[in-house]
Amino acid sequence: MKFTRKAQAKWKGSGKEGTGHLSTASNVLKETPYSFHTRFEDKQGTNPEELIGAAYAGCFAMQLSFLLNEDGFTANSLNVNADVTFEDGSITQIVLDLEGDVPNIDCEKFQQIARKAKEVCPISKLLNTNIQLKISLNN
Repeated sequence: MKFTRKAQAKWKGSGKEGTGHLSTASNVLKETPYSFHTRFEDKQGTNPEELIGAAYAGCFAMQLSFLLNEDGFTANSLNVNADVTFEDGSITQIVLDLEGDVPNIDCEKFQQIARKAKEVCPISKLLNTNIQLKISLNN
C-alpha cells in the first residue's frame, strides 16, 4: 500500500516575533496557530514537538493493536502518552508510556508484542532519536 498525506505550514515574520499556521488536507488542523511562544513558552497553539508526539503515540497504538490481533488478542484499551524532549536545538528523546488493558494476555507476552510494535511502527522508523518505551498492563 502506498499513499501520500499532505500538510502545510505558513510562516510570517521573524523566528521569535513571527507567527505561523499549520493545516492538513483532512482539515483536522486548519490554520492552527504556532509560534516561538507556543513552542517555547506554553502559550495557546501547537508546536512541532507535540505534533510529533501525537503522531507517534497514534501510530504506535494502532501498530500495537494490529500485532495484538495477529496473536489473537484484542485490547479493551491502549493508552499511549508520548513525552518529546527538546534540548539544545534537537529532539533528544521520546518516552512512550503505554498502559494497556488486554484480556487473557500475560505481562511477558504483552511486553514482547509492544517492543515489536515499537520496532516496526512507521514513525519509529522515521525518527532518529533515543526512543524509550514504558509499558504497564491492567487486566
